[in-house]
Amino acid sequence: MPKFALIYRDANPPSSPEEGQKHMQAWMAWSSGLGEAMVEPGMPFSQTVAVSSTGVSEDIGAHTLNGVSIVEAADCHAARAMAEACPHLNLGGDIVIGEGMDMPM
Repeated sequence: MPKFALIYRDANPPSSPEEGQKHMQAWMAWSSGLGEAMVEPGMPFSQTVAVSSTGVSEDIGAHTLNGVSIVEAADCHAARAMAEACPHLNLGGDIVIGEGMDMPM
């Protein structure tokens, strides 16, 4: 089954520790509700930098990257349905979905 990266962007931080705890509980319920489709729950990002052939920059562009997860889904439509239910969207962010390619390594 194809794997998809769910790339979390542009979320507003919770306004209080209580809101943060509530969000984390909702995210854990969503994540565990995906069952075996959730291949790698991923990790949130605390700092990001951009590395290019011309150097390193702390300015990664117009979007703030918040984290990434890996899911398995039949197709991009199914991965989109998973993302549409994610509580990350309740923090004002969005989720970019990228289908992974199997590459011989």
